[in-house]
Amino acid sequence: MTLVERQAQESLTRVIEAVRCRSEGEAADEKKWLEALDALHDLREQLAVWEPLLIEAAREAGASWARIAPALGVTSRQAAERRYLRLRPNKDAALTREQRVQATRDERAGDKAVALWARQNASELRQIAGQVSALTGLSRTGRRNAAALADSLTGDDPSTLIEPLADMHEHLVGDHGQLAARVDAVGRRVSRVRQDTRRQRGADKS
Repeated sequence: MTLVERQAQESLTRVIEAVRCRSEGEAADEKKWLEALDALHDLREQLAVWEPLLIEAAREAGASWARIAPALGVTSRQAAERRYLRLRPNKDAALTREQRVQATRDERAGDKAVALWARQNASELRQIAGQVSALTGLSRTGRRNAAALADSLTGDDPSTLIEPLADMHEHLVGDHGQLAARVDAVGRRVSRVRQDTRRQRGADKS
């Protein structure tokens, strides 16, 4: 066992013991809880290092982003890839701290603009999503993605339909060309909203 592995194991043991004490109502002093929180912090940092390594290993072994997504707790291959890009080391090495902050703010502004667009076009998005999620004769992956899309339809936020709709595009090309074209149009419109938002923010700064 390496030093890093041993330290992670010790931190996990300390956290588990503290949680057990808390759940069983055992008395403990301030030091115990602070040590447990410190150990939990160390674990989070180490897990953040390990996660992209494991994702890379899965990819090298042939796993698709669509198969990795459920293991990461996300519903689409795009979300899985974005998570990896956020976690991988030195991904923003060429950017200054200020530029990284600005990039994050620009991305959040884009997300808000897309969410507003989705609310304004909720009826159309729900109609397309309903038709796509009801399709039959799909592959195993297609059925899984369609189920994720159907789950998103039960929510109140229409912006949650965008990613699962994009995931269905490859399963529509050919037999469902008309629906594929509508899904593709949604993707183009979302991209345009983000581009317009980025352009406007750049104009406001100048």
